[in-house]
Amino acid sequence: MSAAATVGSPLEGLKDLLRTGDLAFWHQLSQLTAQATRFEDLLFLSSLRKRALTKGPVRPDTRPDRLRVALVGGCSLYPTSELLEHILDTIGVPIDLFTGSYDNYTSEIADAGSPLHAFGAKVLCILPSPRVARPTGGPLDPRESLEEQARAIVQHLLDLCRTAHEVSGCDIALANFPLPGRHDLGPYRVRTLASEWSFRKLVNLELGLSAPPYVRICDLEFLTNRRGALASEDDRGWCESKQPGSPDMIVDLARELAGIVVALRTPPKKVLVLDLDNTVWGGVIGDDGLEGIEIGDTSPRGEAFKEFQRYAKSLKERGVLLAVCSKNDHDKAVEPFERHPEMVLRMSDFSAFAANWEPKADNIRRMAVELNLGLDSFVFVDDNAAEVEIVRQFAPEVIAIHLGADPSEYRAILQDCRLFEPTSITKDDAQRTEQYHSERERKELLAGAVDMDQYLVSLEMVGTVSPFRSVDVPRLSQLINKSNQFNLTSRRRTEGEVSALIDDRDHECFSVRLADRFGDHGLISIAIGSVDGTAMKIDTWLMSCRVLKRQVEDIVLNELVGLARARGCSTLRGLYLPTAKNGMVKDHYLHLGFRPTVTEPEHLEFELAVGAFEPRSTHIRIVRPDHGPD
Repeated sequence: MSAAATVGSPLEGLKDLLRTGDLAFWHQLSQLTAQATRFEDLLFLSSLRKRALTKGPVRPDTRPDRLRVALVGGCSLYPTSELLEHILDTIGVPIDLFTGSYDNYTSEIADAGSPLHAFGAKVLCILPSPRVARPTGGPLDPRESLEEQARAIVQHLLDLCRTAHEVSGCDIALANFPLPGRHDLGPYRVRTLASEWSFRKLVNLELGLSAPPYVRICDLEFLTNRRGALASEDDRGWCESKQPGSPDMIVDLARELAGIVVALRTPPKKVLVLDLDNTVWGGVIGDDGLEGIEIGDTSPRGEAFKEFQRYAKSLKERGVLLAVCSKNDHDKAVEPFERHPEMVLRMSDFSAFAANWEPKADNIRRMAVELNLGLDSFVFVDDNAAEVEIVRQFAPEVIAIHLGADPSEYRAILQDCRLFEPTSITKDDAQRTEQYHSERERKELLAGAVDMDQYLVSLEMVGTVSPFRSVDVPRLSQLINKSNQFNLTSRRRTEGEVSALIDDRDHECFSVRLADRFGDHGLISIAIGSVDGTAMKIDTWLMSCRVLKRQVEDIVLNELVGLARARGCSTLRGLYLPTAKNGMVKDHYLHLGFRPTVTEPEHLEFELAVGAFEPRSTHIRIVRPDHGPD
């Protein structure tokens, strides 16, 4: 028995569930795995999972297809491999795992015929030995020489990544290097690149700034700094079995790798919903008044609330939408944002604002409709545990977080929830709140328009149609992975997979941007067609719901038919794969004049004769980056 599995402990209770074949075992296993921080506990949980898979309660088979993941490196890969597989399995991402040989990753990657490449991993995790990032020479060597050494290490690692990506099209999680925790060179360590401390910092910085889109950095420098350099090192473990760090550090490493694997196909949350009283400021605005609430630098609590607001605003600046859901009179709730001089957040920072006395779960549901987003895109934070629990019960898709009573911890709680971590940040992200504000103005114009045609003319729309470009890859991947409603096939692609399509002669890929007199919607639609003989198959067709009924569908169809004709195709074939969220486009192809050819419950196909197609008329002026207006 594990030392942690004492009588009456959660781990011992889990063993009892396994022993009796109780299906609750799987839920409890997942919860305990998420909470485990100690190496021995996580390894024990992994052993129970493997035992359950052979003779325990049968897990309901409702999980996605297994993902092929490979782990290679310049250190011992066990037990990191064991923990990685266990963590992913318990969060619903089952994997087939290839584990490379010790310190053989260079040849495994460089040899296109190696077992690694035959395995066909979709995600490759590379753990270089920290010994790779050591400077040669002495403290008096020229800075330029040491910088060149650092660049050579970075180039070697990125060349390996490029080779792996070119051979198998995989995405890559590449670990950087932990900083040493010993007093080598003393304060002089920061005055020369010949110290491991400074040299590794330079290598890590160059690695992060130079990595292509298909490479995610597994930031061991950060992880070891967070845990503590000395607590993360294990010199004996290295000498005896080439372990990459201390046992508990290996837990951190496995969790980080698992997080990268999941993030490649799961977008971050989109909306942060804030309570107000004792969350955004101290006190109750309805009782204490504008002068009585705590916010600002004149008190420790006021400073903590202000710092929390600063962090919320930083989330908005990288694309997260902010909203308010508070039990308050609307006028009183708005007043601090308009009149209090210490407030960081202002009314213009919010995309939705609900201050009333209705249940918060109901308000959040209305916000989802207003913003045209799924409830699973929302995160709600409140200092009141009862309100948090009510939202969890009546809007279970929303992640609700209890902040507690100490505002100095609020920022840290939000930072460490890891729900808003971007894989990339684009110009469109920074403008997202402004785009929603512009959408309100469009709706006001529509309400006063005589008819839809007049409304569309008055928008003065301009659509920019362009083939996939490297500069757009982060936004293209974002839209592909987060679009659920107007998405005919819901096929997901990582940035690496999107990049590979740019030069793929078997595919025609383009995006559409839309702007009007109220502002720029940004990149809002994507289409991918694959050429198959005399037919072009529409592999992917998706669009932001913000631009529904603006004739974007028509210009996309016109473009698809034009590309099909240019490739000598006589037929355009559409595919609809139903999901829980894309029912709105079930009849999309029928509305556009396609005829159905396959009508299976989970698979519908449609066909359009290219030769007989007449371009659909729109009120969108088309611009092509290389050719100007059509």
